Amino acid sequence: MARRGRLHLFDTLEAKRTALVVIDMQKTFCEPGAPAEVPASRTIIGAINRLAAGLRKAGGKIIWCTHANVGVDDSSDWRNFFDHFVADDIRSSTIESLSPDGSGQDIWHELQTSDEDIKLLKNRYSALIPGSSQLERILRSLDIDTLLICGTKTNICCESTARDAMMLDFKVVMVSDGTAALSEEEHRAALENVIQQFGDVMSADEILQRI
Repeated sequence: MARRGRLHLFDTLEAKRTALVVIDMQKTFCEPGAPAEVPASRTIIGAINRLAAGLRKAGGKIIWCTHANVGVDDSSDWRNFFDHFVADDIRSSTIESLSPDGSGQDIWHELQTSDEDIKLLKNRYSALIPGSSQLERILRSLDIDTLLICGTKTNICCESTARDAMMLDFKVVMVSDGTAALSEEEHRAALENVIQQFGDVMSADEILQRI
């Protein structure tokens, strides 16, 4: 407030130049007992569905971005992560769940997708770091300048993508009730980071009012 004189960055959002990017809302993270389960991910489904339906109706784009890594046995195309950040007893199951053709890629069944939506894979936390996915190319080709970010985890893949999006000159809005982390403290800290320096933070209903 002291720096910019107002809480929110954006008073209006142009739907036709806006994309809702839903990150990692797949079985690997949403299913009870899954290798990388985020229990709170199942509490944000209503907000994501509501926002996706409203944006589709207004002419915006919905992009479902799931995480995938190519792996064989206990090796992977992201060895630094799997060798050092994943415990030995769950490494194989995590690699299997995140394989590009595995069932862990399935978008959680309670989420409402449409044939007109775009689906893509990423292989790093941020969907916009070079080599991670085709997201930037797709956004540029569609003349998208605003990203609404939903999904899990708020403080990992969602925040990483939001940071890179801002650095690439996209307008960014993190959806406060459409993102989830392993704890409320992590969730709130990530939203604080974003609204301070990288984008706006609004609820799904606040965004729908602006489009």
